[in-house]
Amino acid sequence: MESRHGGWRSTGLLFVVLVAFASNSLLNRAALVGGQIDWASFTIIRLLSGALILGLFLGVRHGKAVLPRRGDCVGAMSLFAYAGAFSAAYISLDAGVGALILFPAGQISIQLIGLTRSIIPTRGQLAGAAIALIGLVVLIAPGATAPPLWSGLLMAFAGIAWGFYTWAGKGVADFPLATARYFVGAGLLALLLVPFAVTSTITWQGVLLAVISGAFTSALGYVLWYHVLARISIATAAVSQLSVPAIAGLGGVLLLGEVLTMRMITGGMIIFAGIGLAIWASAGRKAA
Repeated sequence: MESRHGGWRSTGLLFVVLVAFASNSLLNRAALVGGQIDWASFTIIRLLSGALILGLFLGVRHGKAVLPRRGDCVGAMSLFAYAGAFSAAYISLDAGVGALILFPAGQISIQLIGLTRSIIPTRGQLAGAAIALIGLVVLIAPGATAPPLWSGLLMAFAGIAWGFYTWAGKGVADFPLATARYFVGAGLLALLLVPFAVTSTITWQGVLLAVISGAFTSALGYVLWYHVLARISIATAAVSQLSVPAIAGLGGVLLLGEVLTMRMITGGMIIFAGIGLAIWASAGRKAA
């Protein structure tokens, strides 16, 4: 069983990862809404930047080029599908609304995949998920207008792909190397989007936002994500992602000038309460 010190360390790393996830929504939306880059170019640069930083670092460490293997197909393809649909959806979705669609879809995907592998959540984990979902409803329902159907479906598809990507890395022996191979594979697949890129709209600000998203909040964030996944249950991993819309909402207030409402505060607090219950229940299961 993990020590109390190790438990707090895992919790701290989990928080850093969730902030990175929320930052991806903010970076992507900021680049597209300002007309600084198109969605295809953002996706290509994002994935290639992640592949470059991880490939170079781990290539030097292992003394050989980092190349995807046959067993990396699910991880690479799901990462490419997630990143492409994610950026395309943010053409018409606000940062907070996109996160509100993405992560519940990812959570449902993760839970369903877990059920196919005979992983049944405990009552405490189910209760935590239910509380977090209630918070999500409080956060999005009051006064919310329906998002564009096509963009909403794209973001839901991105969430499903994210669930498969999460499962692809669960339990891998060398998660930094696995993440690097996934990014290299996804970066190669991203070249399929070149015909859809609108190079005349690309600015250096848009390129910078895409590089930050790819190299830091994505590549390094996902390495930490797999690191945390090795230390928490898949149910806790799924529920914890429901906090990202709350974090993205706060980021929208601080960085994009959005209005902080009492309902946003209340919904966020309920979500974090559900996450806390799920983590507590998972710790009890491990102890048992």
